[in-house]
This record gives sequence, structure tokens and C-alpha cells, in this order.
Amino acid sequence: MTKAKLHFLLLNLGHFLDHLVMLVFATVAALVLRFDWGIPYSELIAYATPGFIAFGIFSLPAGWLADRWSREGMMAIFFLGIGVFSIACAFARTPIEMAIGLFFVGMFAAIYHPVGLTLVVEGAKRTGMALALNGIWGNLGVGGAALMTGLMIDAAGWRSAFFWPGITSLVLGAAYIMLMWPEIVHLPKQKHAAARAAPTMQKSKTYLPQTDREIYLRITLIILFTAGISAFVFQSVTFALPKIFEERLTGIAETATMIGWATFIVAGVASLAQLAVGHLLDTAGPRTMFLFVSALQCVCFLLMPGLTGWWDLIVALFFVTGSFGKLPINDYIIGKTATPELRASIYGARFVLTFTVLAISLPFIGWVHANWGFDMLFRILALISASVFIAASLLPKRVPEPATAPAE
Repeated sequence: MTKAKLHFLLLNLGHFLDHLVMLVFATVAALVLRFDWGIPYSELIAYATPGFIAFGIFSLPAGWLADRWSREGMMAIFFLGIGVFSIACAFARTPIEMAIGLFFVGMFAAIYHPVGLTLVVEGAKRTGMALALNGIWGNLGVGGAALMTGLMIDAAGWRSAFFWPGITSLVLGAAYIMLMWPEIVHLPKQKHAAARAAPTMQKSKTYLPQTDREIYLRITLIILFTAGISAFVFQSVTFALPKIFEERLTGIAETATMIGWATFIVAGVASLAQLAVGHLLDTAGPRTMFLFVSALQCVCFLLMPGLTGWWDLIVALFFVTGSFGKLPINDYIIGKTATPELRASIYGARFVLTFTVLAISLPFIGWVHANWGFDMLFRILALISASVFIAASLLPKRVPEPATAPAE
């Protein structure tokens, strides 16, 4: 296996771990801690909020540092950071200690999306497919969190569900440092040397042609809108899914392990949608795919109220497919339209918005569930999906790309 392929594999494993460590608490809270700590589920999930706030606000400085220091160096810090603080969460004795640990997990987990996605895009010949493959790994982390946590709860207790992913991340961090050591050490020096020489050198620059700037502004506004409200849908789907299955799969999934398997199977099958989306992004374009997955989600959410048993599981599979299929679309558009010099920073700004919404949505999800149950939440999600469909219809059929100005 070549170094480039090994690097891509480690980036994918990083995406898997990134989502897994952020969602371990969701299953632990739903299945164990509400009994062990005597706190209702609707109140307990609020303690995950600091982690998701950190997941959002630290995305921007992570992208900024990656552009100015070292993207590979930031990835090494990502692996080591989430490893150390996932292990720390395993020793939490109170909700406050857990919230502090999750905050630091979120802070280091925030590095992945602006930095890891930039590295994926830079090394890809087919941007859509590379993002889709990388997205599948992230989605398997979403589903794997529930499965792994359920297995660990039944086998060794909830603390092991934080401990062993932490150990795994430390091992992968060591492997990443060994593989990418030359880039971590030498590329930052080359960047600084190039920056010092820049005033005396004539360079070509990337820019957007004047004719495309109005289109670019429209795309930017649509990305900001859809990324923000789609984040609420994604959080509702991924964070609440184990609890939804606990309530509605009576007779099908009775233990923590079985609920974990149900979540993992749904997430795993839904992840395959990203392969189709990735291929179609490179052929049909982002507008068509946005319209399709938004319509799919809207219909499924309208069907969910009152469903239990196998029908609940089947419809859940389709709305999770829509959520996962939507993920690479905004990233594809940014990868195509952003200049290489600013791509990590732009990804960082996008994920600040996305993950801030993720954090804010947790108390809201708990409040809706406590007062009206998940049926009301599904109706709200259907309305949001409809608004994404309307916004996506305003996208141009062709996404403009930066042009290269000749050196003077």
C-alpha cells in the first residue's frame, strides 16, 4: 500500500473515531446513566452540550492553524487529544465531570472536519467520490458508537465504552505521526520560507471571475442556511436514534447490545447511500442530489409519527439514508468553489456554524421529547427538510470554480 493510500486510510479511521467519541455519551445516557445517576434522559443529554459547543467553536481556529502551520500536525494533535480525554471521561464520577471531559473531547474532535476534509480533497482525483468514501467512515462511527457502547455496557460497563476508543485513538495517533513525520516537521518550515520570500516573488493567484460572483454569493448563502438547519436534523437523527429504538422497537431490540446492533445496521446500510451520492455529485451535480435527499427526508419524517416495530425500523433506515446522503453535498460545493489557500479556513467556518447548531439543538430535543415525545420532533424535522428542499432549488446547475490568474 502506498503512503498516499495509508494516509487516506488513517484519515478515514479518524473520521470514524471523530463521530464515535462524540456519540458514546448519547447511548450511555439513554441506556445506563439515567438509572445510575438518577437523572431523566431529557435533563441528562444537556450535559453533552459543552462538548458540542467546543466541537463547533474550535473548528475555525483549527482550520486557521492548519492553513498557517501544518495540516498533518493538526491531525496528529486530533488523534492524541481525543484519545486522552475519552479516557478521562471513563473516570467521570458526576455529571459535571462528564461535561468537562466531553468539552475537551469536543475541542480536539473539532480539528477533524476542517483539516481532515481539506486533506481528503487535496489528495483526491474525484472529489465527490473521495468525500463520499470518507463520509461512509464517519457514518459508520455514528452507528458504531451505539453498537460498540451497547456491547461494552453489557460486557464490561459503560466506562469501558469511553476507555477503549481512547486507547485506539492514541495508537492511531502514533501511527499517523510515524507515517507523516516528514510533512509534520518539514512542511511548516517550507511554508514560513515561502511566506518570507513572497514579497519578492511573482505568483499566480486563484480568484472567482466577475461573472460568477453573484452566483458565488447565492451559493454561499444557501450553504450557510442548509448547513445550519440540516445540522439540527442530523443531530436529532444521530443523537436520539438509540432512544427512539429503545421506545419503539419493543420485542425486536430489548438489550443495550440489540439496540446498538439496530442503530449500527441502519447507519451502516444508510452509509452506502454516500457512494451513490458521491458518484452522482461528479455527474449529476449537487443541486439534483440536494433536492432528492431533502424530499426523501421530508416524506419519511411525515410517516414516522405513531410507527413502532418493524415499520419504525424500515422508515428510520430511509430517513437516516437521507441524512447521511446529504452530508457530502455542502462539502463538495466548498471543495469546488474555495481557493486552495483558504479551503481549510472556510471548512472551519462552515463547521463552526454546523456544530454550534448541534450543541444548541440538544436541549431543544430534550425539551420536545419531555413535553410531546418524538412524534412532535418528527413533524418539526419534516418542516425543516421541506425548507432545505426549497433552498436547494435555488442552487445553480453549474458550480463555479476559482480561475487561476497568470503570473505578472
